[in-house]
Amino acid sequence: MPPMSFFGTVTKAGFMNKTATVTVSRWVIDNKTGKRISRSKKFLIHDEKNELRMEDSVVIRNCPPISARKRFTLEKIMHSPQTERDFAHATTYHRLSRQRPKFIVSLAIRSVGLQIQTLGLCGRKVP
Repeated sequence: MPPMSFFGTVTKAGFMNKTATVTVSRWVIDNKTGKRISRSKKFLIHDEKNELRMEDSVVIRNCPPISARKRFTLEKIMHSPQTERDFAHATTYHRLSRQRPKFIVSLAIRSVGLQIQTLGLCGRKVP
């Protein structure tokens, strides 16, 4: 089989060890109406380092069978929104930790739901 590579989006990751589900979409033209229709196919891919997250845009390439349904491996991660979000939070936290902000917002997750507390510089509750 010649090498094939597809561009897709990760739709399921983290549930199986070293495996992720990638959805590859393509456009086809309907013969009767002439309209564009979106067709998609899901592939199980081999992710050796377990580095994929939901909504990542990836390039996958075919390989010899790894398991009964896994025939593709991860070639390259093109765009990762979750990783970029984590990086932005880390740099913001690092930048704010060097300054003295007026108010610090802390999130406390309770069994009832999400409770937001605004703390002053000395740790007192501010109404």
